[in-house]
Amino acid sequence: MQVLKAPPSGWPCLVLNADFRPLSYYPLSLWPWQDVIKAVFLDRVDVVSNYDQVVHSPSFEMQLPSVVSLKSYVTQDRPPAFTRFNLFLRDGFTCQYCTRAEDLTFDHVIPRSRGGRTTWENIVTACARCNLAKGGRTPNEAHMQARHKPRRPSAHELQDRGRRFPPHHLHESWLDYLYWDIELEA
Repeated sequence: MQVLKAPPSGWPCLVLNADFRPLSYYPLSLWPWQDVIKAVFLDRVDVVSNYDQVVHSPSFEMQLPSVVSLKSYVTQDRPPAFTRFNLFLRDGFTCQYCTRAEDLTFDHVIPRSRGGRTTWENIVTACARCNLAKGGRTPNEAHMQARHKPRRPSAHELQDRGRRFPPHHLHESWLDYLYWDIELEA
């Protein structure tokens, strides 16, 4: 991971909840600068840190925020949506049968042809090779055991898992609000 002194392309802004924690780690809660300017004018956020870049109109000038915090706390306890991305995040972006991280798909533990549903409790991440090998069989019939029993993760669990996958580039003004083991690069 590289820590940038210059702002990242597009001037994104790190968005923190009212408790000064990122709304999400993976993907990192970043807003485009245009949305941040709107939120500042609508008094929905407090500016915590700025870039040196200035935007202006004929009658107004403002430094672009690099970090903002929401004025109202957004509860993070709602159940996470069942999406391919969240499923892969729950399973650590690895096949639950062989631990490979390439060509990931999702596999119905109880095949759909046998009444298996597309739910947190019946889907695991699988590489294409394992998914093809398992086919329309159950894991027992295919002599393949998933590393973990599939289950619905909490929002906090997905946030914690997201911390294992820091972005490749971070702006130095964001570091005080992110909790990864980061090596600073010159």
